[in-house]
Amino acid sequence: MAFGWIDEQASARRRAGLVRTLRPRPADSPLLDLASNDYLGLARHPEVTEGAAEAARRWGGGATGSRLVTGTTELHGELERELADFCGFEAALVFSSGYAANLAAVTALAPHGSLIVSDAGNHASLIDGCRLARGTTQVVAHADPDAVRKALGTAAPRPAVAVSDTVFSVDGDAAPLAGLAAACREYGAGLVVDDAHGLGVLGDGGRGAPHAAGLAGAPDVVVTLTLSKSLGSQGGAVLGPAPVIDHLVNAARTFIFDTGLAPAATGAALAALRLLRREPERAARAREVAGELHARLTASGHEAVRPDAAVVSVRAPSPDQALRWAADCRAAGLAVGCFRPPSVPDGVSRLRLTARADLTQGQIDRAVGIIGDTRP
Repeated sequence: MAFGWIDEQASARRRAGLVRTLRPRPADSPLLDLASNDYLGLARHPEVTEGAAEAARRWGGGATGSRLVTGTTELHGELERELADFCGFEAALVFSSGYAANLAAVTALAPHGSLIVSDAGNHASLIDGCRLARGTTQVVAHADPDAVRKALGTAAPRPAVAVSDTVFSVDGDAAPLAGLAAACREYGAGLVVDDAHGLGVLGDGGRGAPHAAGLAGAPDVVVTLTLSKSLGSQGGAVLGPAPVIDHLVNAARTFIFDTGLAPAATGAALAALRLLRREPERAARAREVAGELHARLTASGHEAVRPDAAVVSVRAPSPDQALRWAADCRAAGLAVGCFRPPSVPDGVSRLRLTARADLTQGQIDRAVGIIGDTRP
């Protein structure tokens, strides 16, 4: 049978406790949400939803084509200009997803014969970008500028680029961006960083981890980000020097051959970005909630990783127990993330909590109580 091997893989996943299932949520879920990436609580904000609705009414339900044909609207241009200005970069390019933005940046900036130095804890989209690129990839120790420096020392005289998340999605720890940039500059290499979990949370008013590290606008730094987390919409973007952005327009396959970001998502992201400009305190509040969750969970005996942004990771004894713990939390009214192999690079299963800026003190108390009551 053509696909008989799928049954064997499914059986192996069941034995390992690694089966994943879709769970559609209702429009008005009764669960307290600490599972989504809606860090600033903007996905349902009236200004954001109205931005989506108005864009759909004016521009239609879809972009109608690739960005180079009919898929670029005036709205896309507005979003790109305002994203670049907010984050401190010369130019920006919007994609249909953060995943597509990462594939574009890595593949287009790592030509044949180049060296890619990739952090061992990078997100799957960066890893896939490395796999698809025509350069040679060397994976180095997590968050270690010296390891990057050593790898780059083997690159001369070929082009080289180091690739890293700014905030790692599993444990919420931040990359040493200043050290990575210094290592790259010693060898004339570029630095590509994914700020999916930094935008809206870190930096002055949520301008992101590169801005906080003093790297915004640097000629050798390229930043990717998503519009689906702090901005409560969908899509992705690449920010950097204008020549790099022009290069992506001409060379990035996930830009050239993909339908443009839908107008509704573009309008929602633009509305959220403008709201964040007016209410920069949302970024600080997200970090404050993360710190309180971590402090209270560790005080209760949980093994939680100190958060550098808005992700709080709580370790579980095993994949099965992590899954059961998350299910018990859900039954008690709390939605939490559950990360298990192969999604976690260290093989350690954990609950992943989102510290949202709009959580009340009562909701924080409730979440901590449920996690403690349901602990395996």
